[in-house]
Amino acid sequence: MVRGLSRGLFEAGARALFLQYRSRGHNAGLKSQPREPEFDRAPVLGVLLTPIVLREQTTLKALQGKSFAVDGNIELHQFLAIIRKRDGTLFTDPHGRVTSHLIGLFTRTTRLITEYRMRLLFVFDGKPNLLKRRTVEARRIVRQKAEKEYGAAISRGDYSTAWSKAVMTGRVTGDVLDDAKKLLTLMGVPWLEALEDAEAQASHMASNGLVWGVGSKDYDSLLYGAPILARYLTITGREYLPVQRKIRPLKPELVNLQKNLQALGITREQLVDVAILVGTDFNDGVYGVGPKKALALIRRYGSLDKVPAEVRTQVPTNLEEVRRLFLKPRVRDISEIRQTPPDGDGLVRFLFEERGFSKERVIKVATRLSDSHQHPDRGLTEWLH
Repeated sequence: MVRGLSRGLFEAGARALFLQYRSRGHNAGLKSQPREPEFDRAPVLGVLLTPIVLREQTTLKALQGKSFAVDGNIELHQFLAIIRKRDGTLFTDPHGRVTSHLIGLFTRTTRLITEYRMRLLFVFDGKPNLLKRRTVEARRIVRQKAEKEYGAAISRGDYSTAWSKAVMTGRVTGDVLDDAKKLLTLMGVPWLEALEDAEAQASHMASNGLVWGVGSKDYDSLLYGAPILARYLTITGREYLPVQRKIRPLKPELVNLQKNLQALGITREQLVDVAILVGTDFNDGVYGVGPKKALALIRRYGSLDKVPAEVRTQVPTNLEEVRRLFLKPRVRDISEIRQTPPDGDGLVRFLFEERGFSKERVIKVATRLSDSHQHPDRGLTEWLH
């Protein structure tokens, strides 16, 4: 085993390899089925509210039967971050096409649906708002830096460092998105593309009662008005932190918007102002102001319009536009989306014939999915309740 890496990291890679490759050549050396991938990481920014947010630990069993609108882009980032080989490279099919995201999406989604009877609808980002260019550029810079450091670590044989850098290099490309949408369709899992932010669309659906909650790691959903945010809808419950090179245990968490607003003594509009002070995907925060100080300022002065001049001058000049992006986001009407039954033959063609997965495994999972869909022809609204 390479120095500095946990057994779980290698088991995650072995699990992925088992699922992906046929016994003819690719997985001939595997004698037993490794465990599920054990780590998640979403290399995204979002708003930092952890120090002031009340979170309630829960279990997947307690969430059994609940419906969630899931931030699909964050899920794909997680899979691309952690489902990798021991040298940090992504898993690919015999033609060199990335399959790490398919491995994660296929295995995790199936388990949540079949073992915990969760009803999932994936929401993907649409065209980003112009104000989000700063965030996109920041992520690109981080990714490029990590890619250089990864290459240097590989060159000197430092696989521990290489792994910690590799998990920050994943990129959700058009091909990755197309693969994910095709796989979900074949699995009978509904999905839609948001007009702009996936979390805005998911939160809109949750606030209108179409789903019970939003599945996302980020707190942005609270700013968009999601009544319930479910964090860490994961199976194995551990997260690898590449910068610290350490592992931390994870348990599913629920964040109730109204309970938080009541405990904090503020309104949702004021929570958005707190976030703007800290910094969001649409604006830089005020220097030296963290979540606790931002909360204190808004509690004392009521809004960003009334904070002291030394703070107000650092607030974005387009304050109303940033507020509007959270309070009145552009969202899509989803009434036409319907659930379809799983396509077992299609899954075999796509994953086995085209992408090199184990045929036996694909058939087994497809059968489990089919068994879980007792009423495949119902409309989305009925299905979610």
